[in-house]
Amino acid sequence: MSGHLPVMLSEVIAALAPRDGASYIDGTFGGGGYAKAILEAADCRVLGIDRDPHAIARGQALVEKFNGRLTLVEGEFSRMDALAGPSDGIVLDLGVSSFQFDTPSRGFSFRESGPLDMRMSLSGESAADFVNSASHSELASVIARLGEEKNARRIASAIIAARPVTTTAELASIVSEAQGPAALRHAIHPATRTFQALRIHVNDELGELERGLDAALSLLKPMGRLAVVSFHSLEDRIVKQFFSSHSNAAPRASRHAPETARATAPLRLITSRPQTPSSAEIAENPRSRSAKLRVAERLAA
Repeated sequence: MSGHLPVMLSEVIAALAPRDGASYIDGTFGGGGYAKAILEAADCRVLGIDRDPHAIARGQALVEKFNGRLTLVEGEFSRMDALAGPSDGIVLDLGVSSFQFDTPSRGFSFRESGPLDMRMSLSGESAADFVNSASHSELASVIARLGEEKNARRIASAIIAARPVTTTAELASIVSEAQGPAALRHAIHPATRTFQALRIHVNDELGELERGLDAALSLLKPMGRLAVVSFHSLEDRIVKQFFSSHSNAAPRASRHAPETARATAPLRLITSRPQTPSSAEIAENPRSRSAKLRVAERLAA
């Protein structure tokens, strides 16, 4: 199970505060780091969910280690309400796992050439399918909206001119050339935002997150906590707005409305502002540098 460092692990475990006899959900099982730490912290049970069959296969060693206290299910965390029962705590670690990112054949990274795939579930439309069939407006829209890339139209034009594009190396080269030499002087690779956009689109990550937050809220027991680790502003914005709109932090419709109008809000914010990794963690695991942790607690009905 080596090769993946769970981000802000101590902060997540502190937020969930695992206790004996309780049940928890790790909705993005990945390398199993959060599930393992929860199970080591208390005599409890954990349901691990992941849509990547490779993650479920790797996790069987942990299933055996914890002798029935860990159950793994292949599926989308947005459907956790159909896969699990009421829970005392839920953790979601968003985005791509280190295992996926570091395996060239999965096509998530441009560091080594691999097929332009990016599918977390290994099924459905791949990044290559989309890149080679989408119109200019569709490509530009995805790259601009999900990658927050200001040169989206220029990049879309370059991709269409070079089609078919079948490998990560090809795409990275096309995007870098479209960005121009000035982009090479920036701290991040010129293709980073385009790759992020395609990955989010192929896996419907933002839709998955929105549905997953609703599902998690429906499963949380009173006093149960939801901890969400996000890695870019699009994710964090969705989590922030969801927590705000379902808690007493939500604004009143009118300043003249009484405070009691919000008394039935189902959540209480544990983190009024997101927690971020320590400098020591960032030094040990540079991929954690953009992480933000938000936590909310289910109130009694």
